[in-house]
Amino acid sequence: MGGYGERVAVRLLIDAGMVILDRNWRDGRRGELDIVARDGETIVFCEVKTRRGAAFGTPAEAVTPAKVRRLRQLAAAWLAAHPGAGGEVRFDLVAVHPQPSGPAVTEHLRAIL
Repeated sequence: MGGYGERVAVRLLIDAGMVILDRNWRDGRRGELDIVARDGETIVFCEVKTRRGAAFGTPAEAVTPAKVRRLRQLAAAWLAAHPGAGGEVRFDLVAVHPQPSGPAVTEHLRAIL
């Protein structure tokens, strides 16, 4: 389901005028960045959470303080690996809620982390 949510999130971000720079970027020790995008001069590190229901809480609740620390470390590693990227940095969350039929319901929370 994560791959589906990421595809939906990428389409949402592109439709909002962002340029996708990276997907599923991995740093062996720390984990993975779901999406790295450019929004004007801003580099956006976007976490994607896909949920069919509320049994495990909201997508925003799934981003714990430990996850935020890990995302910030990954962002620093990505920036170090891409010295020409530069610009402001922002952390977003895209929540994807698949529906039994029709398109998924999405929510783009900017500068949440």
